[in-house]
Amino acid sequence: MLACNACDNFIESFPMITKELLDILACPLCKTDVRLEGGRIVCITCGRRYPIRDEIPVMLIDEAELPEEPEKTHG
Repeated sequence: MLACNACDNFIESFPMITKELLDILACPLCKTDVRLEGGRIVCITCGRRYPIRDEIPVMLIDEAELPEEPEKTHG
């Protein structure tokens, strides 16, 4: 797990999501590290955002929000 100083505030908001839990969680699609961001568990590789319901991470690919694609400019 990558160090994330900004995660400390989010972890306080979700007491069941500890640094130790984040260390063992991985994206079920990419099998890579995740971070806590804005009340969601986010894959550092594919950007999928997994919800947290009742302080429990829902690490199901079908439940994940896809990352937003950057807007394309026409030029």
